[in-house]
Amino acid sequence: MSEDPLIIERRRFHIEEALLILLLILSLVGIGITEYTANDGYAYWLVMVFVFALAAMIIAWLQSKHRASDFKSILRDQSLHWGVSLLVVGAAFLIQNSGRIDTTSAGIMISLILALSTILDGIRVGWRFSMVGFYLGISAVLSSFFQHSIWIELLVAVLIVAGTIAWEVWRYRKT
Repeated sequence: MSEDPLIIERRRFHIEEALLILLLILSLVGIGITEYTANDGYAYWLVMVFVFALAAMIIAWLQSKHRASDFKSILRDQSLHWGVSLLVVGAAFLIQNSGRIDTTSAGIMISLILALSTILDGIRVGWRFSMVGFYLGISAVLSSFFQHSIWIELLVAVLIVAGTIAWEVWRYRKT
C-alpha cells in the first residue's frame, strides 16, 4: 500500500519550507557576523557552503523518491557543483589575502558567489532554494550601500517566507 501522493507532496513542502527558513536564518546570522567582524564572516560563509550543499542534497534526495541510483547521481552532481563553489570562495580568499581587496569586500564577494551557486542549484532542486540565493544577492547589494542593513534584510527574509507559504496555500486550495 503506497502513500497518498498529496500527503507526500505536503510532507516534502514542510521539509523544504523548514530548510528555506533555516537557510534564511543562517544567512541572517552570517550577514550580522560579516557586518561586525569581516574576518569571522569569511570563516562563517566558508562553512555555509557545506551547509547549503547538504541542504541541496537533502532536497534533491527527497525529490528522487529515495532510489539508490538517484542518490549516487545526486551526490555526484551536488559534489561537483558545491566543490567548484568552494574553490571559487577559496580563490576570493586568496585575492583578499593578496591585498587586492579588503575583508569587507571579500565578504560581499563571497556572499555573491554563494548567492549565484544557490540560485543555480535551485534550478535543479527547486525554486525555494533559488529564493535563498536571491536573498543572499539582495543582502550583498544592500550591505554595500547601507552600513547596517540587517533590519531591511530581516524584513526581506520574512517576506520571502510569507510569500512561499502563501504560494503553497494558494496551490493547495487550487488542487
